[in-house]
Amino acid sequence: MKRLKLFLPLIIFVALGGLLLKGLELDPNEMPSALIDKELPKFSLPSLENPEIMLERNHLLGQVALVNVWATWCPSCRAEHPYLMQISEQEKIPIYGVDYKDVRKDAQQWLRKLGDPYAVNVFDEQGKLGIDLGVFGAPETYLIDHKGVIRYKHIGVVDDQVWLNLLKPLVEQLRAEASQG
Repeated sequence: MKRLKLFLPLIIFVALGGLLLKGLELDPNEMPSALIDKELPKFSLPSLENPEIMLERNHLLGQVALVNVWATWCPSCRAEHPYLMQISEQEKIPIYGVDYKDVRKDAQQWLRKLGDPYAVNVFDEQGKLGIDLGVFGAPETYLIDHKGVIRYKHIGVVDDQVWLNLLKPLVEQLRAEASQG
């Protein structure tokens, strides 16, 4: 019994060390979402460009698309922006923007200065859609199928590596599925 008391701290230390090492192998950009394989939440939010125009979930249906949560106060969003411009121009996939907890005039000016990769941009000033999506922080990008079902969630910057290795193959798969039925 005395030997067990001597080795118990060592056993606990080794067990905790093993758990910590396992945690180092996890990808911080992959966070499970309860919304995967669920419909994009319903919303009715004003357009970023014109607050008189209300946009709804139904405006985003009918084709495979990306939904990108961004803001002008987000430095990672600025780093991601050139990649979204490139994807929008070269890959012919609609990207829908969710301007998250931002200032409308700042966002409009930002897009005029840097370019606008978004087919449509909703202004989520209070973060209501962000809450419904389970947004952890900006940027976050959701891949939705033609029926409006969320099929993938990416936390962090979408760059060439993320596009080529993760999103593009999924987009191609979803487009193939949509064309079959």
